[in-house]
Amino acid sequence: MLLRSVPRLLSGLLICLAVLTAGCSSTGTGTAAPASVPAWAAGTETVRESDLPAEARRTLTLIDEGGPFPYARDGAVFGNRERELPRREHGHYHEYTVWTPGERDRGARRVVTGRGGEVYYTDDHYDSFRAVLR
Repeated sequence: MLLRSVPRLLSGLLICLAVLTAGCSSTGTGTAAPASVPAWAAGTETVRESDLPAEARRTLTLIDEGGPFPYARDGAVFGNRERELPRREHGHYHEYTVWTPGERDRGARRVVTGRGGEVYYTDDHYDSFRAVLR
């Protein structure tokens, strides 16, 4: 009798192990990682474009369309003085304002793009960045 229940017990344990290990992966947003993360985003906290605030998604659409942009500084070279992003030559990164409801000025939210297709989002005025997975 005991020998007949061993395969069922092992099957149950394997299923539990699979469920537990599948739930352990994270991209920093509480959602599962996509199948592949671009090399430029490796080692950086990530966020899916669909999980960004609506205003950030609108800024990305404007970037994709080439504007027009609502703020005079949109598209300006981002100097990366905080060194939160990988070091690149001057002019590699450009920044765009993400409108923040209730703010009278540009607020703290930005999208920063790189020449190699990199897209980063910050909501704390460059103190931290997340790589945007599109």
